[in-house]
Amino acid sequence: MKRTQIELADGRELIYFDERDDAIRDQPDRRELPPPPPASQLRYDPLTDEWVAVAVHRQTRTFLPPADQCPLCPSRAGRLSEIPAPDYDVAVFENRFPALSQRVADEPAEITPFTPVRPGRGRCEVVCFTDDHNASFASLPPRRVRTVLDALADRTSALSELPGVEQIFPFENRGVEIGVTLHHPHGQIYAYPFVTPRTRSMLAAARRHAERTGGNLYADVLAAERAAGDRVVTSNEHWTAYVPAAARWPFEVHVAPHRPVPDIPALDDAERDAFGPLYLDVLRRFDGLFDMPMPYIAAWHQAPVRIDRELGHLHLQLFSIRRAKDKLKYLAGSESGMGVFINDIAPERAAELLRGA
Repeated sequence: MKRTQIELADGRELIYFDERDDAIRDQPDRRELPPPPPASQLRYDPLTDEWVAVAVHRQTRTFLPPADQCPLCPSRAGRLSEIPAPDYDVAVFENRFPALSQRVADEPAEITPFTPVRPGRGRCEVVCFTDDHNASFASLPPRRVRTVLDALADRTSALSELPGVEQIFPFENRGVEIGVTLHHPHGQIYAYPFVTPRTRSMLAAARRHAERTGGNLYADVLAAERAAGDRVVTSNEHWTAYVPAAARWPFEVHVAPHRPVPDIPALDDAERDAFGPLYLDVLRRFDGLFDMPMPYIAAWHQAPVRIDRELGHLHLQLFSIRRAKDKLKYLAGSESGMGVFINDIAPERAAELLRGA
């Protein structure tokens, strides 16, 4: 894989990850762009012990442009995009409308004595999986999935070195039902200046399990799921895809390596090669459930950058809000108000449907 880094017209970084060593990526960005916005403002919620980002500049971000104006397609004569090259394999660049960035402005120390404020220091990047606007992740060949995984490993390592970054979160949103604002196949990476609420909760459970048993909680849960088998969708030598016994979403699958590793950079070559064929199989099963493209979120759970890394276990959480061909799962009163999920489909039935898709 060849890695080439350039600078866009407004100073943001872009990195090409090419499968050909002879790829030439010297095309300059010829656009005239305003300077990138400053970092968002983080406000502390004392009632939940959580940070909330206020990023007012994102209100004007690009929203569902027509295909001939897609900012993630390669640049063409008369239409310049975020990607200066006329083609690419995988490209990663700083988000033009970031929720978090290193461009920090001065901020007040607090709004009230209970609500301290700090800059949204971090980084948000866009990961373009292919230059084909009409493709999907499920249509990629295994070699391209390996390139994407290597790019995520590269970015996880690099972003972990940024000042103040505590957690790296790669993810993909797919489908207007999920809320995507660009149709081009792409994902994102958030480098947070704190450990996220979901990860803190998982680490607390893992810590209690380790103190009680000496084991790694996720590894022990994965072993139990593999032994039970009834919620396993598919597996190979290095990975298992299964529906969690307490799945929150109608169709939810965890894709986990058998070897406990904290993050994507820790995967070895065999594990990286084995991921693509299995994950593509799962995605195609999702699309086959109702013979239509399935809206989903694919969320990589990695250990924090600096703390509790021994408690983590890398895994990809894939889930959809579609519960039937003509029905969506909405987060209503119980889920949104109290955080208590009510699943309409038994996890065992979801696994059965996915195995048969």
